[in-house]
Amino acid sequence: MAIVISCVNLKGGVGKTTLAVNMAAYFGSTGKKTLLIDLDPQTNATFSCLDVDVWENHAANHGTVADLLGARQHANANAKIKSVAEVVKTGVFKNVDLVCSHLDLFTVDLDMSGATARETRLRKSLHAVDKDYDVIICDCPPNLTIPTQNALAASSFFVVPISADFLSALGIGILLRRIKQLGEDLDQQLKLAGIVISRVGRPAYHRDEILNQLRKTFTGDVLTQTITERVRVAEAAAKHNSVFGTQDQVAINEFTEVCKEISKRIGLTK
Repeated sequence: MAIVISCVNLKGGVGKTTLAVNMAAYFGSTGKKTLLIDLDPQTNATFSCLDVDVWENHAANHGTVADLLGARQHANANAKIKSVAEVVKTGVFKNVDLVCSHLDLFTVDLDMSGATARETRLRKSLHAVDKDYDVIICDCPPNLTIPTQNALAASSFFVVPISADFLSALGIGILLRRIKQLGEDLDQQLKLAGIVISRVGRPAYHRDEILNQLRKTFTGDVLTQTITERVRVAEAAAKHNSVFGTQDQVAINEFTEVCKEISKRIGLTK
């Protein structure tokens, strides 16, 4: 069965999508069959893999994650929830498939306000394909609304990317407590696979103090390797490529080390 990992944070701009996309590309490059699920209505992970025209065509003809959650039943004559096999976009990277996001997720909480078992729609959908993948990675929006709840309800592990700024660090304790409570409510055992310090190099007050405090407070949970903010990483995403397709060897090494450590923490490698 696939190992399901969610990338979560209550704050945007912390490198969450960059980590999710490149983690998927890494696992795919090592021969692991990987599924990337974009649950953020901003669709950044989707557009890191596909151009807009391809996305529009795929969404119209095959569907998106909004269909898996049942948020688009109003748009279908038969009101039928699609399957993962129907909506998946295959081969976005080597050994990596994608479930695209959709703007409909911006209103999904309103659309599904009266739906039963709305937090477990994704988990039920994945039952049909969990033997087809080694790893499933969920890129979540910066909140704990229905899309994130569905991702966590389907996951065994979660990763928290943060940037070295005060507001990003401040919310970690709150996030961990809320995820623990959500896991208990949904009877889902969720394990923290690591806190990844990302976007190093951006201007931030008291960066060194913040990093030292994070490592002291969350001893053992903060990964050793950090990820530096680099232009080539952003350029790769704009060209629908992963960092591993660039010539930036330093960036490649950083993401490789982060992914190797996460792989060990989730029991995928020794």
